[in-house]
Amino acid sequence: MSVEAGTASESSTTELARSGDGETEGASGLDAVGLAYGAVGSVVFLAVWQAAAMAVGRTYLLPSPVEVATAFVVELTAPTTFAVPFVGVTVPATRLTANLAQSLLHYVPGLVVGSVLGIALGVGMGWSARLDDALTPVTRFLRPIPPLAWIVFAIVWIGIGHGGAAFIVGIGAFWINFYNAYAGVEGVSTHLKEVAASLGVDDDLTMIRKVVLPAATPSIATGIRTSIGQCWMIVVAAELFGAPGVGFQIINAAQNLATDVSVAYMGVISLVFLVSDGLFRRVERRVLAWRE
Repeated sequence: MSVEAGTASESSTTELARSGDGETEGASGLDAVGLAYGAVGSVVFLAVWQAAAMAVGRTYLLPSPVEVATAFVVELTAPTTFAVPFVGVTVPATRLTANLAQSLLHYVPGLVVGSVLGIALGVGMGWSARLDDALTPVTRFLRPIPPLAWIVFAIVWIGIGHGGAAFIVGIGAFWINFYNAYAGVEGVSTHLKEVAASLGVDDDLTMIRKVVLPAATPSIATGIRTSIGQCWMIVVAAELFGAPGVGFQIINAAQNLATDVSVAYMGVISLVFLVSDGLFRRVERRVLAWRE
């Protein structure tokens, strides 16, 4: 009997292993199919773009993918220098990397400061009914005002440059993160808070730190991820008034009818966003691993 039981056990184990291998192979097959469809779609898009550019026949109206790629290589290899702020050191760079670094000098501070302030206020108003009642009229009055409407004040208060552009980017990041944090905290289950209270969590700070923030983290993470992409759009608009960077190069090249250079820098923004979004998604999956 024991031999038969052992044989049956080995057979079931083998079958489970085979079924697991089949699932892995199936997942790999699905991934391969998805990549194949993506490659086909990309090739079709580039072919249609190339055909349309050839039909138009004028680069300043519609540059072809080949012309854009050439402009990208030129910008990536053209030598220049970049002055490191607060250090006073000038380092060798290329036109593309220097312009990207200029944009990052106001993108990163604006994104970080705006996100932190937005999350802090969203958590505070989502938790405290009194604070919510006091500040809701103010937030409802200020929220419809687009970030670009503050450009005049950014120039007057801070000036044209990285500070003013960071101010505009920060406003955009603030509202995105504020509403996501507010919704996340407001949506925390009452039963969850009651269970925590029954287990001895009897003060607000502990409740927020151990219960509310972990429960609201998915919504907060969504706000941060959204602002990572949206703030690049705001960067381009904020550089309309002369702040150096990728957005300024897009506008400047378009004014000189060098649309191939403009599209090349548009591609730079897309690539940077894809990289930053991919990195954040990895961090998000680790932070929110408890949901799986």
